[in-house]
Amino acid sequence: MIKQYETVFIATPVLSDVQMKEAVAKYTGLIAENGGKVVYEEDWGLRKLAYPIQKKTTGFYHLIEFQADPAFISTLETQYKRDERIIRFQTVSMDKHAIAYAERRRAKINGTKAEAPATEESAE
Repeated sequence: MIKQYETVFIATPVLSDVQMKEAVAKYTGLIAENGGKVVYEEDWGLRKLAYPIQKKTTGFYHLIEFQADPAFISTLETQYKRDERIIRFQTVSMDKHAIAYAERRRAKINGTKAEAPATEESAE
């Protein structure tokens, strides 16, 4: 059973742009290698942390929305834990409402009208 997930990770701020792109490529590649499909990804850039983590006050945030088998999530999170570039991460399963919200948010960012999900009636 394939489900849709959203993962956000924070990479250490000492990385260069090239190193950050390599880290993102590693995780999007890992998703693809394990039969998943990246739906959307967004670089949130360097942001201030709410509290210091490993004596760092900033970090590079990155969001990846993807579809994958639920068994893959433990593999992904194990890779996050082993990677010294990643200082925090969170992966959540998206329900139909979260997916619809994410589609509307992407459409707003891209300046296009969001398509109504096929399983629900549009309330607009």
